[in-house]
Amino acid sequence: MLARERVAVVDHAPSLSDLTPGRTGNLSVRDGDRFAATPTGVPYDGFDASDVPVVTLDGDVVAGEMEPTSEVPMHTGIYQRLDAGAIVHTHSPWASTLAVLGEELPPVHYMITAVGRKVPVAGYAPYGTDDLAELVVAEMEEANSDACILANHGLVAVGEDLPTAIENTVHVEELCRVYLQARQHGEPNELTDEQLAAVEEKFESYGQSDV
Repeated sequence: MLARERVAVVDHAPSLSDLTPGRTGNLSVRDGDRFAATPTGVPYDGFDASDVPVVTLDGDVVAGEMEPTSEVPMHTGIYQRLDAGAIVHTHSPWASTLAVLGEELPPVHYMITAVGRKVPVAGYAPYGTDDLAELVVAEMEEANSDACILANHGLVAVGEDLPTAIENTVHVEELCRVYLQARQHGEPNELTDEQLAAVEEKFESYGQSDV
């Protein structure tokens, strides 16, 4: 059951070590109406594919030797309402700094278009709750963003697959760092909607063309 996705979780979970302290992060990858997720409270290199929990979009665990991440409600909420193939949640330091300030990440650099035109901030709710899931999904929907800062908590980012979701997480963390550093020296300039639209158009042809 979700054999490929469970292997992907094992392969990509160690990348969380560079993004979040201790065992505070989690990730998942979806196939249809189920997803494979990191187990809760386990070192990122401390489990194998048979341990990886498989969870339905209703939150029921249907396979795996270990219990899933405590953030299952947030993962199910995002998968139920957003077009996401994978989710990464971290307590990365620069995004978490904005989180404790209760501030969104504005469009101060063109690379924000990798996830949208801003990264909104969702209001605080206890971790692992339906309330938090609802706040996060609502902000992501309203902002049409693939990432969201969680007030007094951390960051969540999505992508079509795990490599993309991880890359989006790294992009947002780096932009949070640049933004907060820039604020120490002045008022950061924000890109306009027209400037962001031009970048989005250029990104449509970015990368290698099909051979």
